[in-house]
Amino acid sequence: MQNKKILLSANNAFVIYNFRYGLMKELEKKGYEIIALAGDDGTSQNIKNEGWRYIELTIDRRGKNIINDLKLCYSYYKIYKKEKPNYILQFTIKPNIYGTLAAKLLGIPVINNVTGLGDMFSTNNLTSKIVKSLYKISFKYPKKVFFQNDDDLKIFLDSKLIDSKICGRIPGSGVDIDKFKPLKKEINDKKFKFLFLGRINENKGVKLINEASKKLKYKYPDIEFQLLGKVYVEEQKHISKEELQKWEKESNIKYLGTSKDVRQEIKECDCILFPSYYREGVPRSLIEAAAMAKPIITTDNVGCRDIVNDKYNGFLAKPKDLDSLIEKIEKVLTISKVELNQLGINGRLKVEKEFDEKIVIQRYLEAIEN
Repeated sequence: MQNKKILLSANNAFVIYNFRYGLMKELEKKGYEIIALAGDDGTSQNIKNEGWRYIELTIDRRGKNIINDLKLCYSYYKIYKKEKPNYILQFTIKPNIYGTLAAKLLGIPVINNVTGLGDMFSTNNLTSKIVKSLYKISFKYPKKVFFQNDDDLKIFLDSKLIDSKICGRIPGSGVDIDKFKPLKKEINDKKFKFLFLGRINENKGVKLINEASKKLKYKYPDIEFQLLGKVYVEEQKHISKEELQKWEKESNIKYLGTSKDVRQEIKECDCILFPSYYREGVPRSLIEAAAMAKPIITTDNVGCRDIVNDKYNGFLAKPKDLDSLIEKIEKVLTISKVELNQLGINGRLKVEKEFDEKIVIQRYLEAIEN
């Protein structure tokens, strides 16, 4: 396999480096030259530090301008034609659609990964119909398409957007269970800390966390709701840093910003709180938290319920339901330490069995070999 190239393409460098690091390392061992193609969000230097090539791509991941998208498709074509990779692995919506069309014109085999459908499949407006049509056209051509949960796979099959023969299921992005493992807390400030990890966006349920915090702050003064993640100001329904500062004054909210190593924040929390009603793939943050033996409160929602079994390694609240969320929070606050620890232990066992990244890597290697 010496001198063969594999190109990985995603919306941003963070997705490639943080979620596909183990896969790239394994492919490198197999003798492949690794190329990463993505928009730069400050993570590209990490890719370069590994000795992998990085190509910056101008991409508006949320944009709906058809002219810009046609330009993007042409950018993929030019880059793929110049690099002549043996295989292309694509993640996120625009690479999956436009990158596939470009690769088809050049005869380069593609493996796609549907990492979640977001809010595009929750509506039936014109934009949604266009996206579905683009999926139907472009998904005639990949050699393999991996889905991270059964809900998304069913939608594509029921809507006849894809041929079942090229479909496959993988457990999210998986996680390195040797890197993400239970660690002992070092800070003992007698606060019970709930930690949210993810984009600071209303669809991820952060407003619900603030509302729950306001209702519970007097009854449970020693709890803290921590928010860890980036504010993407170009996203609809993002929560501004000014609003976050306001939340900190009116409730038990603490905004932590971003982290270079989320294990440190996960280690110091008592429970993960992720009330998302966005169409997730399988949230990587929940896999990481469960691997570190943390109990989880999330929603009975696409992707989220794949990692949490209700009352086994956490609790499932109803999506967009504040009362249900508060009920689950109080459940965690009132059960014994032994019961709470057992939820975490069960989560670790679930990840070891179902979400080890070695499973994902093996599926990719098999797809490439086939």
